[in-house]
Amino acid sequence: MKIIIAGGSGFLGENLEKYFTEKGNKVLILTRNPKRKNELYWNAKTVGEWKNSLEKADVLINLTGKSVDCRYTEKNKQEIYSSRIESTKVLQQAVNSCSDKPKIWLNASSATIYVHSEKHLNTEENGVIGDDFSMNICKSWEEEFFTIKNNETRKVALRTSIVLGDNGGAFPKLKLITKLGLGGKQGRGQQMVSWIHIDDFCKAVEWIIDHENMTGAVNITAPNPVSNEEMMRKLRIQLNIPFGLNAPVWQLEIASILLKTETELLLKSRNVYPEKLSKTGFNFSYPGMDEAIHHLLKT
Repeated sequence: MKIIIAGGSGFLGENLEKYFTEKGNKVLILTRNPKRKNELYWNAKTVGEWKNSLEKADVLINLTGKSVDCRYTEKNKQEIYSSRIESTKVLQQAVNSCSDKPKIWLNASSATIYVHSEKHLNTEENGVIGDDFSMNICKSWEEEFFTIKNNETRKVALRTSIVLGDNGGAFPKLKLITKLGLGGKQGRGQQMVSWIHIDDFCKAVEWIIDHENMTGAVNITAPNPVSNEEMMRKLRIQLNIPFGLNAPVWQLEIASILLKTETELLLKSRNVYPEKLSKTGFNFSYPGMDEAIHHLLKT
């Protein structure tokens, strides 16, 4: 297959590129800083030479967007919003101009689109979508993506949860704080954590590409969310760390200012279930967090 990954130079993009390249596919990356032969320059705002790469593409994957791991200042909030909307909009312009359009377009979204929920399990069908900065970003993003429909290009929004890998994302940070003895619960510890192993993330993307009946929003998350307290306990056990100091909310507020991030990233309860993947027969390599952690600590 010919696969184009826009914004493919981050943690998820690098892993997808490796996964699909090893299977003999041709992968091109759209990036602001091209350094390799398979990387093309784009600014994620305007149509350029890169649009020619979309002709006869089998797959277009858009992962572009400023990281939400920052302070929610007005400037950062605007960048988080515009980087997602503008990149989606300009890709749509490029797709429209193709004489032979990509067969499938997968656009990043987030499991954060659902409300804080400790009891209600959010599926694509019955998920409760709320109204705050993060949820509204996701809603606007998906709305922009699904505004234009054409028969040649199947569209899927990837409502991705926390992706656990040993070469980026949240896992190395969680491992470090646990080793430092700070791996207790954060806040009340009852907030649910929806997560997926990086291998299953890549497999799920391939599964969606291969299954032509899958359209619309799809939850990309393992079938067994755990509480924050439980996740930290599992990490301590597997790292053989006998204790972990708890972090009350007031401490997290101070730490988040120093680390230039937001407590929401730790305290929001994301309780999400991958109903569409499960109903179509997707087989998770790491359905439970114990085996996911065990595998990541081995690699």
